[in-house]
Amino acid sequence: MFSKERKLITQLNKLLKATLSESLGMEVIECSEGRFVATMPVDSRTHQVVGLLHGGASVALAETIASLGGYYLVAPDGLIVVGQEINANHLRAVTRGKVRGVGEIIFQGKRSQVWGISIFDEADRLICVSRCTLAVIENNSDDPLRKLFVSARGVNKTKSANAEKRPVRGVHDNR
Repeated sequence: MFSKERKLITQLNKLLKATLSESLGMEVIECSEGRFVATMPVDSRTHQVVGLLHGGASVALAETIASLGGYYLVAPDGLIVVGQEINANHLRAVTRGKVRGVGEIIFQGKRSQVWGISIFDEADRLICVSRCTLAVIENNSDDPLRKLFVSARGVNKTKSANAEKRPVRGVHDNR
């Protein structure tokens, strides 16, 4: 990992304090244009009553990854993303350890994005697949996360001239 990405990840994890992400122990470990990766512990914070990883915790991890990844793409253009729809298939039970979610963009349009998120256990077995649709909307605030993403991407203006022409390769893109 390059020092610039490491610095961004450190600052990003600090901004996630006092949010659901912190409550569930999520930590971003990788971020780049069109790909975000985060981990989450499987412990009493994320268990359901019988001691298994709660499906809602997996969905929260998936939507967090998609939302951060989506915002990273549109922040330089003065936009934000909000969750519009999410689904998940829970494939394997996990009782302890850590899970790792890998999110990659599938589609980036003018007003929506679709992200695919795969969640793995510590043995690298797929435990959940999720798809999250994000709405892209105007952002009139100058929040700290936007400032961080704009700085990390090296964009110094509010609106990028080629905002809608910026290609991002997704997991289902066969270019």
